[in-house]
Amino acid sequence: MRVERVCRVCGRGISWRRKWSRDWDNIQYCSDACRSRGLTRRDMDVEQAILELLERRAVDTSICPSEVARTLFADGDWRAEMERVRMAARRLQRAGRIEIMQRGHSVDPSRAKGPIRLKLRQFGAIQA
Repeated sequence: MRVERVCRVCGRGISWRRKWSRDWDNIQYCSDACRSRGLTRRDMDVEQAILELLERRAVDTSICPSEVARTLFADGDWRAEMERVRMAARRLQRAGRIEIMQRGHSVDPSRAKGPIRLKLRQFGAIQA
């Protein structure tokens, strides 16, 4: 049985490949780029900033990833850091901490294209 894998760095799903059949249990990264990049302290700070911004808001509100980038990287080029924020959001969504939304609906972070919103996951809420 093939268990779905999620990249430790970018949070995207990892597709099973035949060449990995003998080593599937040890696969942790979706690409050589993610393997070489790794997770940094800065990546963890971005995750923490997302959670802090969401906790300061009303329960049913969401934030744009650009708000996180502008907050953390105000002195530099925050647009260059948007992919770092999106990767952190995907990791948090896969961990069950937040939801990634498009047009008011939760979406798969590996397939989301275009503008997204981040919302704190409501524990105990009944899902329809």
